[in-house]
Amino acid sequence: MNRAALLVLADGRFPAGGHAHSGGAEEAVTAGRVRDVASLEAFCRGRLHTAGLVAAGLAAAAAAGYDPLLLEEAADARTAAPALRYTSRRLGRQLLRAARAAWPCAALDALATARPRGAHQPVVLGLAARCAGLTPLDAAHAATYESIGGPVTAAVRLLRLDPFDATAVLARLAPDMDHVAAEAADAVQDAQADGPAALPAASAPLLDITAEQHAVRGARLFAS
Repeated sequence: MNRAALLVLADGRFPAGGHAHSGGAEEAVTAGRVRDVASLEAFCRGRLHTAGLVAAGLAAAAAAGYDPLLLEEAADARTAAPALRYTSRRLGRQLLRAARAAWPCAALDALATARPRGAHQPVVLGLAARCAGLTPLDAAHAATYESIGGPVTAAVRLLRLDPFDATAVLARLAPDMDHVAAEAADAVQDAQADGPAALPAASAPLLDITAEQHAVRGARLFAS
């Protein structure tokens, strides 16, 4: 098992395009819901247990060998906002390019052929993890970290937060990340028997609404 690959996959310098996205943090800052370290932590905790859990479930299922095209349908069903579907596929397309270069794999090639305009990012993440020799739990951990690592990094720029304080938010949320990743990986066992409906389907209506608002905002620093 190539556990070091997990560090590469989760590294913010991996060219997957995430640096251009705030995961909803920019709109939350604009609306005044995120204004300091405490409110950033609350935002990230909520995002982790909703959108992060869904992403971790999809990634873990893809890493376990579940049909990525069926997971694409499941991701569509769990992504209500058109802006978020667009963002997920845009990030997935960039991640797929990077993953194919890092871990050449027939499964990644097949997904790129089937979804030339982009597959959902969590599905690509899980498939990349599988091609890198990682486990479903590893893929879930990468997804949970990505779900809040981006917003924390964005908040440093948006609010001029002390990077040490922002990093402490991630450290305090580490037990939550472990819990969510384990929950997602456990759900894959049910999905193998019952289909993708057994995967987590937590909703975050406010994230959906703000994603649509952000998509039409004229002046913005981040793409999402």
